[in-house]
Parts: sequence; structure tokens; C-alpha cells
Amino acid sequence: MRFFVLSIFLLFFMVNINAQQQETLIQKVNYIDVNTGEINVGDILIEGERINKIASKIRAKKTMTLVDGNGKWLIPGLVDAHIHLFQSGGLYTRPDAIALSHIRSYEEERKWLVDNAGDLLQRYLKCGITTVIDVGGPMYNYKIRDQYKGSNQHPNVFLTGPLISTYQPKAFDIEEPPIIKIKTAEEARELVRKQLPYQPDFIKIWYITLRTQTAESNYEIVKATIEESHKNNLLVAVHATQLNTAKLAIKAGADILVHSVETEVDDDFLRMVKENNVIYIPTLVVHGNYYQVFSQQFSPSKEDLAISSPIPLGSLFDTKHLQEEQEIIEYLDYTPRMKTNLAKQNPARNKNLKTLTDAGVVVSTGTDAGNIGTLHASSYYQELDEMKKSGLTNQQILKASTINGAKTLGKDKELGSIETGKIADLVLLNQNPIADLDALKDIHTVIKSGHLMSPDTIIQSTPEQLAQEQLNAYNAGDIDAFLEPYSDDVEIYNFPDKLTAKGKEVIRPNYASMFEKLPELHCELVNRIVMGNTVIDQERVTGFANRDAMHCTAIYKIEDGKIAKVYFIYK
Repeated sequence: MRFFVLSIFLLFFMVNINAQQQETLIQKVNYIDVNTGEINVGDILIEGERINKIASKIRAKKTMTLVDGNGKWLIPGLVDAHIHLFQSGGLYTRPDAIALSHIRSYEEERKWLVDNAGDLLQRYLKCGITTVIDVGGPMYNYKIRDQYKGSNQHPNVFLTGPLISTYQPKAFDIEEPPIIKIKTAEEARELVRKQLPYQPDFIKIWYITLRTQTAESNYEIVKATIEESHKNNLLVAVHATQLNTAKLAIKAGADILVHSVETEVDDDFLRMVKENNVIYIPTLVVHGNYYQVFSQQFSPSKEDLAISSPIPLGSLFDTKHLQEEQEIIEYLDYTPRMKTNLAKQNPARNKNLKTLTDAGVVVSTGTDAGNIGTLHASSYYQELDEMKKSGLTNQQILKASTINGAKTLGKDKELGSIETGKIADLVLLNQNPIADLDALKDIHTVIKSGHLMSPDTIIQSTPEQLAQEQLNAYNAGDIDAFLEPYSDDVEIYNFPDKLTAKGKEVIRPNYASMFEKLPELHCELVNRIVMGNTVIDQERVTGFANRDAMHCTAIYKIEDGKIAKVYFIYK
């Protein structure tokens, strides 16, 4: 018995030693210095989770995993420096912004987010985003971070707990709130201390000035929070979008500004940012995405349909069949004002980003993903496009998305660039991102802590997700995305057994024509039952010309990860 136990121990020990010493050699690859944009050609040796050696030529061994990097480009893993895992990106995720809990309860929304945190994180990895920074949420977010800590199947997660705020929306006056109102400096210090046992990666302040307040009236709370955090060696990120609050935040000792200032910055602000080494995260697209959803002009990108979680994405179409809800009506009335505000603020945000970048300020790419319309993972590409429109070069954007992202929390000694000794969080691309930023979408291999993954294998859609993916594409009128979840030889039946069509290419012309001729076509999911590999959807379809709504039930049969058969029952 002792011999058996000893043998098992030795086997376990040897396996783990081998895992730690596993070597991967990427040969003849174009690797990018993200600080300068310089491209070198050579070999990269990875041992375990770290880059062991970089040279023009490294001798290969039989025990090594060899990767042909010829004609490919290697970059550090990307960083999204501003996300929120307590928000899904869907319509029901911010009850303080739009009160629709009578349609989908906030409790149900929060439970879904906890249950699906791992899936959301893997979608970042699919995009080559190997690190995310969660800029505030409920205390239970610490459990999520710890659950995935050290995983090579998920990105690195750094986060903080509830926002220490000068204001709390009534909707968040709940158990384990994501935002907590602080009334005094001592309360602020106490909330910092309350988080210490959870080992926060930083502390976040929501510096909100209401119309009845001045920025100065809340300054002591902000200052006390920062002092207590710094005393415990914690950096502090501050939400301060007004120029005066941003200046006061810096005066109080803020390390990170997590949003753009919404008016053009002045020389005094620029001086303060540079002298205090403040990191600036612009989050350019989040405000416009709220407008797109509430004005019912939301149109998902190809990346949204292909990468984002289909459940929250699907909810963004719900405004089409909730048009009689008072909350939807009120927002439709309000959207002209939102549009006017965006017309003033967006040019200022873009100009500020260009000004600060050119001045040498450390700018980090962040999406504020999780807010309504800003979907996890896929919104990263939208943010990069907006940074490009602001006048940044591809090299500046790549720097903001890698080494600067690592600098946000002082992790640049371990992450963010291709250097010997650093953790091997890398992305192998088929094209050169310095020449064309869209190359970031053309990923050959994602490398997380030395572990190699094809992006197509990172996410395996569940039967429910497959059914929702095609429903989302139907509502978006996107024929390619609509057909993607189906098998090539899919069979369509009128229940119980009348075959009406077989094969994607037979289906394509009919649906493509319907999408083109009926732009208001909309399918409402009335009810869904999931039983193993079968999904049963009760649907209500509107948008037909001179025709009332159509009611039907669709039965989706999934085989080998694709929808293989569909049975329709029409009312």
C-alpha cells in the first residue's frame, strides 16, 4: 500500500515537473516591440508559463512544441482596462438606467452573470484579450476573480469591490450593491478597510456631482478614500468625467482616470496628469451605445454576432416588442437630447485622447463593457476603431492595448510586452497590426501563460446559445451570421415530418431575400425550453407587410455542435 501511494506521488510529481518545464518554440516569427512599433524577426522560446529566450535562431529539440511563425506576427496579449462583470451588456443589466425589472428581474440578471462569468471571460480570450480589469462591482466579484485565478483557459482578472461613491442610485439600494454611497470621510476609510481581507487589486471611486452639489463638497470623501488606499499600497481609480472633478481627483492623489473628460481639457489639466503620472482610460464608445439601444437604432457588428454572449445581445432587440412600455417611450422621447449631448461630448473626448497621447500620457484601452449596448469582448474592436478615428496611429493604439494596459495596475514587469522573463501571454496573428489594425481580428493562435489555443476552440456554444445566435442574426437581418450555427446539411421540417428544405445553400436565398425585403422583421422569443440537445422556442414574428404577427413554435435539434434539424409548428 505504501509502495502504491509512493508511486502515485512520484507520477504526480513528474507530471507537474514536466508541465512546468514544457517548452514551446515559435520559429521565424515577426515579433513587435509595442513601445516603438519596431518589428524584429526571430525565435521565441517559452518554458512553462514564461518567455525563456528570444534570439535570431534557437536550436530546436525533439521535446519542444514547434510553432511555425513564418509570415505571422506576434504581439503581447491585449488588455481591456475597464470592464464590469456585474453587468452583461444587455437591456436589463442597469435598472438604475432603465427600470425594466418587471420584464426580467434584476435578481435573475445577477444570477445569470454569476453563472456565466467563466463564459464571458473566455470570450475575451477568443479575442486575444489575455487580461481584463474589472473596475468595480459587488463583493461577490472577488469570488469570481479567485475562481479563475491562475487559469490558462481564462484571462487574468484584476478587480475591485463596490464603487466608493458620492451618490447611490435607488436601484442599487440592495444586498451586496455594486455602488455604495459614502457620507463622510471616515465612512470612506472604513469601506476601504472592509475590502482589505479580499485583497483588492485597487480601489474605485465614483466621483459624482449632482446639480445640488459642488465638486468641492465631496472632495474630502475622495481625498480620504485615496489616503486610506495608498496607506495600504492600493492604487485608486476615479470616475470623474467633469474637468473640475477630474482635477480635484488628481489633486487628491488619483492614480487612474477611468473615463474621458467630457469637455476639452486645458493646459493645467495636462500638466497635472503628466506631473502626477496619472493613467487615462478614454472609454469612447459606451455613451453612444446607450443611445443606439434606447433610440432603437442598435445594429450589432459582425464581431458582436460572432463573439459576444448571445443571451444579453438578444435582449438588446427587445425594445422592438416593448415599444408600449412607459420606460421605452420615455427614452425614445429623451434620445434627441442624448444625441445633442453626444454631438458635443464625442469630439471633445476624441480630441482629448489625441492631445494626451501625443503629450506622452499613459493611455490604456478600456471599453466599459457590461453597460447597456457595450457587449463583453466584442466591443473591444469598436473601441479600437474609435481610437483610430481620434487620430491615433496603429502603433499608439497597440501600445495602449498592451504595455499601457499592463501599466494601469503596475503589472508591466510581468505582462504587456514580449521580453525574456515575462509571462507568455501572447497572440499570434496572420497579418501585421501596425500596417492594418483589423489584423487583430485575424488570430492564428492565442497563448495564455504558455498554453496554446486556436481561437475557434476556446468557446463551444451550448444548444441554447446556438438557438439564440441564429435568432439574433435573424433580428439583425444578417444572412451569414444566421446560417453560421447550422450544419451544412441542415434539414427544415413542418412538424411532424414534412421536409421543406435541406442544406444551407438551399435555405440561403430565401432568407436573404426576406431580410432584404422586410427590414422591420422581428422575432420575439416568448418562451424557451432546453432539454439536452433540443431547444424548443415559442416565437412571435412581426414586421411582415400587410400581415398580422405570426405565432409559431420552433424545435431545434443540435448534433455535433450545430443545429442539424428544425421543426416548425405554426399556429
